[in-house]
Amino acid sequence: MSKLDPTGLTGKLLIAMPGMADPRFDQAVIFLCAHSDEGAMGLMVNKPTSEVTLRMLLEQLSIDPVADIDGLQVHYGGPVEMGRGFVLHSPDYESVVATLEVDDRFHMTATLDVLESIAIGAGPETRLMLLGYAGWGPGQLEGELAANGWLICDASPELVFRVEDDDKWEAALNSLGVSPLNLSSEGGRA
Repeated sequence: MSKLDPTGLTGKLLIAMPGMADPRFDQAVIFLCAHSDEGAMGLMVNKPTSEVTLRMLLEQLSIDPVADIDGLQVHYGGPVEMGRGFVLHSPDYESVVATLEVDDRFHMTATLDVLESIAIGAGPETRLMLLGYAGWGPGQLEGELAANGWLICDASPELVFRVEDDDKWEAALNSLGVSPLNLSSEGGRA
């Protein structure tokens, strides 16, 4: 298992500000799996996809589910490599191939064995399955932050895994003591 250097914004949540220029990120909440001088990678945790079900995904990968998977949602993780899957999960699961330990509460696995484990009723107890990711080049995220495109808050398993998708954006704002009604789509400098 690899452990990231806990610098930068790794393990934090990005909250899209109103007026986000890219409509794909309207009211997005993104969990940052990695952030360094080389760029950033995150997973949008509040945008379920209606086009892909877990059953469809497993069938496409020739995995025959034994466990009841019908209630498990697949999320749109971001616009980069949308054919690539990720599982953001609790630390109770470690892939025999590779699991990224983001911090002591969140791990991320992007190998086929995690889906095979989920299909047989094993795997991480708490998880989000996502297709694609959000990525930023060196300095790009910092520029978007300086332009008031995002707010940053601490990630909690409760917020990421248990709050309903439709409520995560507002819940993330509330964790900062910010009401969505008080936000403006116009940025400014004091």
